[in-house]
Amino acid sequence: MNAIKLLELSLYFLALLNPASKILFLASKEPPFTNRQIWHISYKSTLIALIMLLIFCAAGQFLLEHIFHIAIYSLKVAGGIVLFIIGLTAMRKGVFYQKENGEEHKTESETIDNLSIVPLAAPLIAGPGTITAAISFSTEYGLVSTALALTMAVLVNFVFMLFSLGINKVLEYFCITGPLIRITGLIVSAVAIQMIFDGSAEWLKIVLKHTAI
Repeated sequence: MNAIKLLELSLYFLALLNPASKILFLASKEPPFTNRQIWHISYKSTLIALIMLLIFCAAGQFLLEHIFHIAIYSLKVAGGIVLFIIGLTAMRKGVFYQKENGEEHKTESETIDNLSIVPLAAPLIAGPGTITAAISFSTEYGLVSTALALTMAVLVNFVFMLFSLGINKVLEYFCITGPLIRITGLIVSAVAIQMIFDGSAEWLKIVLKHTAI
């Protein structure tokens, strides 16, 4: 694969990752994260997500079908439901994350660790769309090229996450943080609904095929 194609593939993965949603997710928490907490949550979620994506890139189809015994369409529906809840919260309340009942008893470290895994690492970074693309592109373009493009995109997303507080200060200066959170929440919700529709359509196609037989 030439450099231009590798760049195109990296940009495609970056579009799927949608760094804006991570920036606004991290910046919308009340009380705000400290710089140290941003580093910790960004590093941990990025590392976990990258490992997950590289594993799926190398052996995704085998893992889903023979180890977990689930299909891609099930992953799309489940991930879509999680994303829809996140997007709906952003649209209704202007925040991507809000503490649930009982979470007040958790330490800040526990809260950050939980957020690093769900929803940041999965499904916001390693989501069904990104996982599906990683599996299909590794077949089309080769494992090494796909893994390299994926790693580049995830690292760029990581840099955006690290500077989320600074970016948010600029957005707040122009008083556009709130509207952007709600608009991004709408986009996240739309992506989630599309995932659910795609997964349901794939499932329905298989059911109709078996029914016809």
